Amino acid sequence: MTSTTTADRPQRSRLSRLIAELWFQVVLAAVLGIAVGILAPGLGEDLKPLNDWFIALVKMIVIPVVFCVVTTGFASMDNLRKAGRIGVKAIGYFLVLSLASMLIGLVVANIFQPGSSLHVDPSSLNADDVPKTATEHATFTGFISSLIPASLLGAITGDAILAALMVSIVFGAALNMAGEEGAPLTRGIKALSDVVFRIVGWVMRLAPLGTFGALATVVATYGAESLQQLGYLIILFTATCVIYVLVVLGAIMRACRLSLFGLIRFLKAELLVALSTCSSEAVLPQLVRKLEILGIGRPVVGIVIPSGFSFNLDGSAVYLTMASLFLAQAMGIDLPWQQQLIMVGVMMLTSKGTAGIAGGAFIVLASTVTAVGHIPLAALSLIVGIDRILNEGRVFINVLGNAVATIVIGKWENDFDTEQARKVLHSRTTTPPQDELDTAKVGADK
Repeated sequence: MTSTTTADRPQRSRLSRLIAELWFQVVLAAVLGIAVGILAPGLGEDLKPLNDWFIALVKMIVIPVVFCVVTTGFASMDNLRKAGRIGVKAIGYFLVLSLASMLIGLVVANIFQPGSSLHVDPSSLNADDVPKTATEHATFTGFISSLIPASLLGAITGDAILAALMVSIVFGAALNMAGEEGAPLTRGIKALSDVVFRIVGWVMRLAPLGTFGALATVVATYGAESLQQLGYLIILFTATCVIYVLVVLGAIMRACRLSLFGLIRFLKAELLVALSTCSSEAVLPQLVRKLEILGIGRPVVGIVIPSGFSFNLDGSAVYLTMASLFLAQAMGIDLPWQQQLIMVGVMMLTSKGTAGIAGGAFIVLASTVTAVGHIPLAALSLIVGIDRILNEGRVFINVLGNAVATIVIGKWENDFDTEQARKVLHSRTTTPPQDELDTAKVGADK
């Protein structure tokens, strides 16, 4: 009797540890959400506020995280030229990867022709099915305007990441140049950072509720009909995303002599939350902390991650070219390579002006369709029903790609503890304990 009880204790202990893991709770919530969406679609649609509330809580804490991380990172730098160097390297990396992503989507769509069998009559399309936000085209001047806040405190209390990033950089640089006079304020912001990340830990514990509500709503709203209608595009896009992760991101991680699958395992909870909520911003605060624990210096993380979620959206880049060619093929429009390359150039510009906009990739697609002029805007109604499903692949690559970008820039800047990273990525535990995420200061003053 005693031996049986003793043998059962480790099993119960392992089970309790598994239940306590955030990623397991998210998976369980996802399964329950799908079941509710299928069995009780009316209830599933009513659960949408759960996801909305979770996203709202995350957005509440995103700007404070950006401000604390970036400001303390700049304030603690020995040389402000390092910040400029990190920024230039990051932007260069983002541009190269975005271009490569768009070209991959272009090649796949040309080879497999996902829309060629639809033969859609343009007169049968209903422009009313296109969301009004899709007509709000992104512009370069609008992008520059989004960088400039109405006031210094307004950027910190608002919800525009790019404006907050710019103010944080300026504030941190000023503290750095102030020297000893600014030291008390720097210490105060570092203390605030610890408090903010403790709040992040609490908010992330609510991720399973957001996941449950999000998937119950999606399955109840779109169900199998959307999957059957445009299943080939969904399957092709998903396969392209998988190949992109394994080949492109895998090659970059091999060049860094690190394990891609180890990184995916380490970021399992964040990736699952991003997939279920279809929001990159939903995991930005936790991703910042996890990458610091991985051994990347705070200045690198503080610059690359916030800017990456605005400039380095590789999943969205793959989607844009594939969706554009799908629409052209469905309408029977033959786009020569010259026009396709012009379309890529337009996307490279307009995609940088939709940071923080819900459904930003769809807006860029609308802007590109209008700018190229060969595809009627009403054609967007063909994919608006499955855009939420396609967003799954976009968000996964966006989050994972930005984590890889931070590793690359960290190694490039020699501000990366490779041994620490290998130890973490090869560990059998998927995530650090929550108290470590709340209190760890790994890399905070690098």
